[in-house]
Amino acid sequence: MASIVNAQQSSILNRIWRIAATGFCFAVFGLGGLLLSTFWFSTIRLLVKDRQRCTQLTQNSIRYSFKLFIWLMRFVRVLDYQFYNIDKLKQDAGCIIVANHPSLLDYVFLASCMPRCDCIVKQSLLHNVFVRGVIKSAGYIANSESEILLPQCKEILNNKGMILIFPEGTRTTPGQEMHLQRGAANIAVRCDADIRLVTIHCDQPMLTKQGKWYNIPKMKPLFQIVVKEKISAKDYAAEGDASPAIAARRLTRILSQKLIPEPIKTNEKK
Repeated sequence: MASIVNAQQSSILNRIWRIAATGFCFAVFGLGGLLLSTFWFSTIRLLVKDRQRCTQLTQNSIRYSFKLFIWLMRFVRVLDYQFYNIDKLKQDAGCIIVANHPSLLDYVFLASCMPRCDCIVKQSLLHNVFVRGVIKSAGYIANSESEILLPQCKEILNNKGMILIFPEGTRTTPGQEMHLQRGAANIAVRCDADIRLVTIHCDQPMLTKQGKWYNIPKMKPLFQIVVKEKISAKDYAAEGDASPAIAARRLTRILSQKLIPEPIKTNEKK
């Protein structure tokens, strides 16, 4: 009986700790984004006049900041994570990275290990005081700017950049089928770009669209980020097809099959 009581108390204390640690990490993330955009990125823009060099330095700063942040989340036992085949991302250039989107942290995980990461972001994020400076300094593209979206993507890809897109457009609802928008496929087809597939599996829902930051799972979640094969938009356009729209629909169907995440067995204790 005593052992059961002790186990329950330990579980409660562990949960309280993880809620507090999650709140602390969110505070660090928000404050860090504000400080970076206010001071560090402003300094880069002031000292570096070349636009591409300025963007690259900014994205490098974001990458190392995210590396530190996910290390912090692991260190305080908020979550754990495993990367598979991550060297492929480090070697890629001039391609589109597409991934499923189970959690608010997906972008953070991927951007932490990509030498260059250009993103297409929601217009609403430009009104968020904590991240809008980061978005503008890094040269990210707002998805509402449809008239300049494709030319910007072509320019990035021609300069060997990598564009990160979550084709669902929003975070996946746990337990529901994944539905992809055609934006990623349209860009790939019209820019004649390769696509690198990435799947993200989380064994317990965390930071989903429906959940608040304090709605933490009962146990420490494990994120598994798996870098998969690269595919070419050309391979999914029927021979003689004159319509990019048809090719984009076909490619979207393929992506919806290939982006379904599968857990990788691990003996690691949570």
